[in-house]
Amino acid sequence: MAKNNMIFGIHPLLEALEAGREIDKVMMRRGLRTEESARILALSRERSVPVQFVPEERLGRLTQRQHQGVIAFISEIEYTPLEELVARVYEEGRAPFIVLLDGLTDVRNFGAIARTAECAGVDALVIPERGSVSVTADAVKTSAGALHRIPVCRVSSIAAAVGLLQSSGVRVVAASEKAEERYTETALQLPLGLVMGAEDHGVSTDVLRMADSITRIPQVGAIGSLNVSVAAGILIYEAVRQEQLGA
Repeated sequence: MAKNNMIFGIHPLLEALEAGREIDKVMMRRGLRTEESARILALSRERSVPVQFVPEERLGRLTQRQHQGVIAFISEIEYTPLEELVARVYEEGRAPFIVLLDGLTDVRNFGAIARTAECAGVDALVIPERGSVSVTADAVKTSAGALHRIPVCRVSSIAAAVGLLQSSGVRVVAASEKAEERYTETALQLPLGLVMGAEDHGVSTDVLRMADSITRIPQVGAIGSLNVSVAAGILIYEAVRQEQLGA
């Protein structure tokens, strides 16, 4: 990440947090125990900003500047609260179409999914606070700018987001190669929350249990799974197809 997208030092970071600046994540030196660092942690929790505790060497690899044990990464966008997004879509007289990314870490896949989602009219992408991609400059570039056009909601966990969507009348479908039902047999009409998992382990077990339905894309080749951005494109446009047929 370019250094002009970073904040170095305790006081600059405190000022940014108190001013409401959108922070993607904070890296803090392990063992840092000061009144100011405690304030940074409290403000980060209030604003759902992830904090990673890292060795001094990790911070030193990122910058030679005086960082005082903390470095923050500025977000490329302003994240949208999921509850507000869903309410707004309903208020506009539409049924929500949300794509949730459970543990996705590859920024190129994130950008490709965002590009497809924006083209298909998806209302928002949902990512978790921890263990996930975020909206960096590289992600925006890979998405061909789509991440500046489609809302992104950052949540405490995908399971929490699934619960919120279901309580709002949104049916949640998770993709899994282990599912029995093929995607062309699965109801994908709106309102819909479509959950895609990371390539290495897929959708988490907890989310699979919560989902209203689990679906798969049939495969006959020797390779075990499709690239997640390709799979997301297939399922997103199957939802578009079903919605148009039902209109």
